[in-house]
Amino acid sequence: MEKNKLWNRDFITISLCHFFIFMTFYILAVTLPQFVLDELHESSKGIGLVITLFVITAVISRPLTGKWLEEKNRRSLLVISLILSTICSFAYAWTDSYKVLLLIRIIHGFAFGVVTTSTSAIVLDIIPEHRKGEGIGYFSLFMSLAMVIGPFAGLWVVAQANYSLLFYTVAIFTLLSLIFGMLAKFPNHTNLLTSGSSPVGFRRYMETKAIPISITGFFLAFSYGALSTFISVYAKSLGLAHSAKYFFVILALMILLSRPFTGRLFDRKGEHILAYPGMLLFIAGMIWLSQAYTAPVFLITAGLIGLGYGAIFPSFMTLAIKASPEQRRGIAMGTFLVFFDSGYGIGSYLLGVLAAMTSYRMMFLIGGLLMIVTLLVYYFFHHRRSNSH
Repeated sequence: MEKNKLWNRDFITISLCHFFIFMTFYILAVTLPQFVLDELHESSKGIGLVITLFVITAVISRPLTGKWLEEKNRRSLLVISLILSTICSFAYAWTDSYKVLLLIRIIHGFAFGVVTTSTSAIVLDIIPEHRKGEGIGYFSLFMSLAMVIGPFAGLWVVAQANYSLLFYTVAIFTLLSLIFGMLAKFPNHTNLLTSGSSPVGFRRYMETKAIPISITGFFLAFSYGALSTFISVYAKSLGLAHSAKYFFVILALMILLSRPFTGRLFDRKGEHILAYPGMLLFIAGMIWLSQAYTAPVFLITAGLIGLGYGAIFPSFMTLAIKASPEQRRGIAMGTFLVFFDSGYGIGSYLLGVLAAMTSYRMMFLIGGLLMIVTLLVYYFFHHRRSNSH
C-alpha cells in the first residue's frame, strides 16, 4: 500500500528539501544585483557576472552529479552538497568584497547544481511507477511555490531590515533544506559499479536516450530565460512598473492551478495531450505580451504563459526520465537539466543582446516565435520518433 502511495513521508521530506533550496535561489536572484550595486559599489556590468558564474558552475555540476548518483552513495552526495550550500549561505553575510562574492557564487552554484539534480533523481525512486507524471508535476510544484514566495520574501526583508538579515534568512532556509534532506529515507537503488554494466566515455555523464526531449527543453528554456530576466525592465518601459510584481504571482498561480490535473492527464492520456496545447498557450502568451500596452493585457499574458509552462515543463522532464533505463534515471535527469539550464543562460544573454539592438517588444515577439521551433523540435525529435518505435 505504502509503495503505491504518492504523498508518503519520503516524498514530502525530499520535496521540502527541494523547496527550501530553491527559496534561497530565488531570494538571491532578486536581491544580489541590488546588493552588488548598493553595498559593494560595483557597476551594473558586475551584476551579470554574479548571476552567470552561478549558472555556469551549476550546469557543469549536473552531468557529474548524474554520474555520481549512479556510482556513489546518494545520501552522502546530497548531505555533503547541502552542507556546502549552507556554508556558502552563511558566507554571504560576511562578504564585503566583490571578488569574494564571485568565489562564493562559483562554489554555491556547483553545490546548488548537485543538490537540485540529486533531489530530482532521488524523488524518482520514491514516486510509484504508474504515477510518475503526477508525482513529478507535484514535485516541480514545490519549485513553483519557491518562485512565488522567494522574491517577495527577499525584497520584503531588504525593505524592512538590511542585507545581513537577508543573508541569515537565506542561511536558515538552506539549513532547513539540509534537515529535510537528512530526514528523507532513500529507497534502494541499483549501483552501476556493482551491477557490472558501467558505461564508458560520454555515456558516463549523459544519457543519450534523454537527449531528444532535452533539446526540446533547451528551446523552451531559451524563450523562458528572456521572460524571467527582463519582464520587470519591460514593465517599467511600458509604464507598468507597479504591475511587474504581480506578473510572476499570476504566472506561478496558474502553474500551481494546472499541476493537479496535468500530471493525471499525462499518466492517463499520454504526453501529447499536454505538450501541444501547452506550447500553443506559451506561444500565444509571449506574442501577445510583445504587443501589451495596458496592465490587464500584461497580466492576462502571464496567465496564458503560466498555464502553458505548467503543462510543458513537467511533461518534458517526465519524458526524459521515461526514455531512459531505470538505473540511468539520475543521469537522465542531469542530462535534461544541463540542456534546460544552458538554454536558460544562453537565451537570457542572446535575447538580451537582441533587446539592446531592437526593443523589448521585439525580444518577446522573437521569444514567442522561437517557441514554434520548440513545437517543431518536439514533433520531429520526440513525437514522430516515438510513433516509429
